[in-house]
Order: sequence, then C-alpha cells, then structure tokens
Amino acid sequence: MSKASYSYPPDEFDASPDPDSPRGVHRAPRSAWSRWWPFVAVIVIVPLVAWAAVTYLAGRGQLPDIPGVAGTSTAQATGPTDGAQPTGSAQATAPAAPTTTAAPPVELGTPVSVLNGSKIAGLAKKVGEQLSAAGFTKVTAGNATSSTPTASTVFYGSESLKATAELVAQTIKVNAVEMSATEAPSGITVVLRSDPSA
Repeated sequence: MSKASYSYPPDEFDASPDPDSPRGVHRAPRSAWSRWWPFVAVIVIVPLVAWAAVTYLAGRGQLPDIPGVAGTSTAQATGPTDGAQPTGSAQATAPAAPTTTAAPPVELGTPVSVLNGSKIAGLAKKVGEQLSAAGFTKVTAGNATSSTPTASTVFYGSESLKATAELVAQTIKVNAVEMSATEAPSGITVVLRSDPSA
C-alpha cells in the first residue's frame, strides 16, 4: 500500500523511530546487590555449613586423625595432662583387664575312696555315708595300707578336681587338702587318721 492511497491521518505510530531509543525487549540495569550476592553466599554460607558439619562429626567421634591439626588425634585427647611426654606409640591404650580363670565345677560323680587309717572300726564306712548323703554318687570305703600321711587328708589327682576335693573336705570336716596323682590316681582319696566329727 502506497502512502498516497493511505486514507487515514498520520498518528504517533507513523513517526520515524528515534535512533537512540531502545528497540525490542528492554531490561532494566542490574542492581549492585544482584551482582554481589553469589560471592557473599560463597564467603559466608559455605564456611558456616563446613563448621556445622565438623561440629556434628566431632560430637559423634567420627573425625579422622589429621596430622598437625589439634583436637583430631585420639592420643592428643587422651594424652598425659601432667606435662609428661608420651613414649612409644602415639595411640593411648587402656590398661588390660585382669584375666580371671573360672574355678572348675564340682563333680559329684567323681570317684571318692575313703580309707580308714585309724584304729576306729567302721570309720571309713561312716564318713562314706556322710559323703553319699551330701550328694556324692561314687563313694567306696576301705582300709589304708600306708602310714602316711600322719593327719587326715583329702587327696585329689588333678587340678580340675580341686573344687570337688575341697567340698569333700568341707563335708567331712578335714582341713588338709593336697593334689597328688600318686595318692589319688583315679579321682579323690580320703585318708582318715582320726574321726573328723569327734
């Protein structure tokens, strides 16, 4: 359409555009804050997050040992406080707990031989009945053939029978208890030189 055939009067849209005016989509200039806030976030927020993470892990005891950094080594945290220099390994070690050996159990089925070495008739049988009444199941009575020992004694053949022999001695009131595989080769042997209950 030519300008001569245009029937409408000219208006502001027909004016020539100003060459200095913006064209197309126009954006306002960015503020100083919008340009600087990413740097502020890196400088302030990242160290805060790192500090919070370190504090959390330190509270749970999961920080690794870092040489040259105070507070991260177990040896530094538990080292001597009196000014003494640690020697040997840098790791603090707790003293070993004392080892205790459990006492062997009492075996009431252990063979117990009661030998009468006194001049009291029937003493071995009497003492044997006391042991049977206390729960011992393999008690035999007999006569001693040796003059030793001179005092009433309970012999046991191995360390595993010590607790059982002590119970035998306690039951019949005999004070001497000795380990001897010769005198008690198959269990426990009681040699009576007097009546323990007298």
